[in-house]
Amino acid sequence: MAVPGPKARLWLWRLAAWTAGLAPLLWLGARVLQSRLGANPVEFLEHRAGDWSLRLLLATLAMTPLRRLTGWSEPIRVRRLLGLWAFFWICLHFAIYLTFDLEGSPAALAKDLVKRTYITIGFAAWLLLLPLAITSTQGWQRRLKRRWAQLHQLVYAAALLGVLHYLWLVKADLREPLLYLAILVVLLGWRLPWRGILRGHSPPRRTT
Repeated sequence: MAVPGPKARLWLWRLAAWTAGLAPLLWLGARVLQSRLGANPVEFLEHRAGDWSLRLLLATLAMTPLRRLTGWSEPIRVRRLLGLWAFFWICLHFAIYLTFDLEGSPAALAKDLVKRTYITIGFAAWLLLLPLAITSTQGWQRRLKRRWAQLHQLVYAAALLGVLHYLWLVKADLREPLLYLAILVVLLGWRLPWRGILRGHSPPRRTT
């Protein structure tokens, strides 16, 4: 069986990235049309959107380790697409909460930000991702030059805040948020400079 070439692999990676972002949206749309959203439809939609925002954000962070493990360039070339899908899902998560829980009230949002720690943490994660989504294009990368990479390191803090938001929200079964935390710890640990030191050479340049 022939091994796919670089162009075929890139096509497959892009297809996988689009599927990862779009398939859950189609699934949620089907659930809405079939009125299969459980006893609390708003909570169901909020939680599913939040789940996929975190999963896709972690998938984005996994692209750099995957490139180093496989030697393929394709994971890095779909990383921006995965990141934008993650931002789309966190925006959807926030929009559902703002529209249905708060009825679009800025005053109610301000009150929740002060009184509910998990809301404060989640909102902070969204704020950190906002400039990354805006500056994700090659044009912004050329304008910002070295500062672009520094700015996009905010994704690490945003991912950590996202996991903490989930942990703070869950009141009983912590297995899923703890699993996400474990995955994040592994992905961040991969980037620590001591890995290169232990192998006897300088650590590679960091990328998001």
